[in-house]
Amino acid sequence: MNSKITLTPIEIDRIIEMAWEDRTTFDAIHIQFGLKEQEVINLMRTEMKPSSFKMWRERVQGRKTKHEKLRNFQEGRFKCSRQRQINNNKIAKR
Repeated sequence: MNSKITLTPIEIDRIIEMAWEDRTTFDAIHIQFGLKEQEVINLMRTEMKPSSFKMWRERVQGRKTKHEKLRNFQEGRFKCSRQRQINNNKIAKR
């Protein structure tokens, strides 16, 4: 990890959470925390159990959604066609 960057335990937890999320790119982590992809991988390796790290690496390797340049869409957020509409700050009830 870059020696210039000092992270708090809360920031480390957030980076790990973002790294596990499918739709959060490594570029987003870099913009928010200043860590490149390899630095995120090293952080995950040191902060997680070996079995959890292995599971995460298998999940992330080659995943298009984790790399900005490999994504299908460029702007906005992905929204599932089955996602319910939110009206007047209230979620539509069934």
